[in-house]
Amino acid sequence: MKIGKNKMVSLTYDLHYDDVEGDLIEQATSEKPLSFVFGAGLMLPKFETLLEGIEAGNPFEISLADVDAYGELDENAIVDLPKHLFIIDGEFDNEIVAIGNSVPMMSTSGQRLNGLVMDITDDIVKMDFNHPLAGENLFFKGQILEVREATDEEIAATLGGGGCGCGSGGCGCGDEEGCADGSCGTEGKGGCGCGC
Repeated sequence: MKIGKNKMVSLTYDLHYDDVEGDLIEQATSEKPLSFVFGAGLMLPKFETLLEGIEAGNPFEISLADVDAYGELDENAIVDLPKHLFIIDGEFDNEIVAIGNSVPMMSTSGQRLNGLVMDITDDIVKMDFNHPLAGENLFFKGQILEVREATDEEIAATLGGGGCGCGSGGCGCGDEEGCADGSCGTEGKGGCGCGC
């Protein structure tokens, strides 16, 4: 069976920066494959487009330019926030809000965001709200394990939310991280073809 709309697809992949020689970002293995309903909008659109028509058992290689992956690096997504925003009960939590940590935040419109703490001064916390893989070209190399008709329940679950198996290890994502806030990936790297 070939990959097409409303098919349940399970696959393995190695995700690298740039090309097969690039550093390994994450993997989906045969023990913990990436499984998703094709065409449901959970994966990066170009990733899905390039998978369409491939049959179960076949290998694949997909190169995505940054604009087709998580977008170019947006300098406007790097912001200086007043340090007082991070004071709770009179204390600044320097264990959570530490340089290099990803901190869950919420925009004024209620959108969940993850911000990478880049710098902390007496008055300012500089945060980067770009996706961890923004500005990166990506290379996926893997194999299609299974293609089958998705059940009505699987399609309904997809329409109801969730996504790409994150949180369950379904796409290489660790149990400690989810997709709903755009943080899909292991070690804060993102990836897995998730469009979330």
